[in-house]
Amino acid sequence: MRTLLSTVGFLLLLLLSHDGGLTGAADAEHNLIATDSHTHRHRRHHGHRRGEQFEYSALSCRAYSASLDEFGAVGDGVTSNTAAFRDAVSQLSRFADHGGSLLFVPAGRWLTGSFNLTSHFTLFLHRDAVILASQEESDYEVIEPLPSYGRGRDTDGGRFISLLFGSNLTDVVITGENGTIDGQGEPWWGKFKRGELKYTRPYLIEIMHSNGIQISNLTFLNSPSWHIHPVYSSNIVIQSLTILAPVTVPNTDGINPDSCTNTRIEDCYIVSGDDCIAVKSGWDQYGINYGMPTKQLLIRRLTCISPDSAVIALGSEMSGGIEDVRAEDIVAINSESGIRIKTAVGRGGYVKDVYVRGMTMKTMKYVFWMTGSYGSHPDEHYDPKALPVIQNINYQDMVAENVTMPAQLAGITGDQFTGICISNVTITLSKKPKKVLWNCTDVSGYTSGVTPEPCQLLPEKQPGTVVPCNFPESPIPIEEVKLQRCYTRRRHM
Repeated sequence: MRTLLSTVGFLLLLLLSHDGGLTGAADAEHNLIATDSHTHRHRRHHGHRRGEQFEYSALSCRAYSASLDEFGAVGDGVTSNTAAFRDAVSQLSRFADHGGSLLFVPAGRWLTGSFNLTSHFTLFLHRDAVILASQEESDYEVIEPLPSYGRGRDTDGGRFISLLFGSNLTDVVITGENGTIDGQGEPWWGKFKRGELKYTRPYLIEIMHSNGIQISNLTFLNSPSWHIHPVYSSNIVIQSLTILAPVTVPNTDGINPDSCTNTRIEDCYIVSGDDCIAVKSGWDQYGINYGMPTKQLLIRRLTCISPDSAVIALGSEMSGGIEDVRAEDIVAINSESGIRIKTAVGRGGYVKDVYVRGMTMKTMKYVFWMTGSYGSHPDEHYDPKALPVIQNINYQDMVAENVTMPAQLAGITGDQFTGICISNVTITLSKKPKKVLWNCTDVSGYTSGVTPEPCQLLPEKQPGTVVPCNFPESPIPIEEVKLQRCYTRRRHM
């Protein structure tokens, strides 16, 4: 009966949309052409309807909108709103083929368990809106392990579904006015540390097998594990995010693109107890068999603090392959390493065609770190003959201060890491640096204009002349995607 009443009420709101919280047909016309002569249309529309207009940038604008409180949600930080979120998304999903829909989360503290997203849908958070993740395990369905991993990351078997989840979707936007999604992860961290969890901890956002994803203009706090995890997906824009977790808590990675194609990550500030960005593509034999690489990845204007991990990590789960990664204009502060490649015997796969330039680092343990013995495996059935290929790795135009050790570069015996280029890099050491500044084994390549002097396995290419490393001139497709200006009316309750 409650569902029936909710449906009837929702349809009545739609019919009366000129007075309610929904954006109706007139708005559909306006949104679809918002990028053309938007000022005139915005003024005409604003005079036609009551309520405050707000605008935002998105891959797609929406024809219809509703506010979360219209579905019985209570933003007191105590009342569970799981049913309200699920009902709202279900109702709005009916407009997927009619211009799409937007769910507005108003100011308040909205406690919820996991809920699924839908296609042609925008979740928009008011600046004073906080989505609070439930700390109850019962609010998270247990789902199957990812096929490219073969098991959960924390435990054998299944995993708790993420707070915001979606699969086989098209055109999904999660954005706002820098509203907050708080994972309230502390109980999960304690259970994991004590070995009390039967399943892998939930992420804040996981979207899989999907196309056209935008996550922007939000703050994420204290995820139980990884914060943002797009996987098996393509055409992704992640921008203008603040991600914060205690630097003492492991596995709280910021953004982990995993077996994804054509992804743009930009203008993000991340403080984490693990890698700020970890690029992945599956684990050992499961990733090899699934065979879906991460490729065409752009990372730019990132600021990271990660005292015990990497600013950008490639791996260690890279068995499906990682290629064409471009990173530029990166700031690292008090972090363990700048760019780290992590792999091992049994991983197979490859990391190739990596291009990094314009990096500023202050207080670092390592600037460059490559590890060929990152030995965790999903089970004993991995193939010890599956060796990773690491080649064409390019680093240039970097400055680092207060560094303990410039480089720890360890390939694999009989499986050399090749084609390494390091150019125009100035590293200033800490007061107590390591005795061996460059520790290099089973690697090859060259350097140019690098101080302090690199190891013999990376000789100076042309002494007295700075020879740049490669960096592609042609953009990847997602780099040229522009966001639209969209307008939606915020309802006054």
